[in-house]
Amino acid sequence: MKTITRFAAGAAMALALTLGTAAPAMAQESSYKPGSVFVASSVKVMPGQFENYMDYLAGRWKTIQEFSKKEGVVLSYRVLAVNNAREGEPTLILLIEYKDYAPIAQREAFSKKLDAYMKENDRSVQVGVQERQKLRETLGTMELQELILK
Repeated sequence: MKTITRFAAGAAMALALTLGTAAPAMAQESSYKPGSVFVASSVKVMPGQFENYMDYLAGRWKTIQEFSKKEGVVLSYRVLAVNNAREGEPTLILLIEYKDYAPIAQREAFSKKLDAYMKENDRSVQVGVQERQKLRETLGTMELQELILK
């Protein structure tokens, strides 16, 4: 479960994309090529918790992203504020860019490496998730892939 939350890019999507890109030998060349994969998480920060949640993002979350960049798993990451959010819309969008979809075995191996780096285990990760529930509500996650026009 922890691996899924750390890497939202799913195996089913990767399989679907792989199967979808198999083209006949005589097919016309496409006018685009697949680019990097983005995971956008919509977050509603609880009233009075914005600075506390930003402290978490600037601390532990950023540490994880920087480690992931160093390991070549993440290309970039951003914290985006939603200006003039309407009812039901997020306060923040956390955007992480991956080079491509990672196979399950690669995601699991990286998760173990990250646990060792952060000195964590499944139990401590779950405690952290519960603690963050006081700060924010996750509204959803969207997976996007850039299509680079030729």
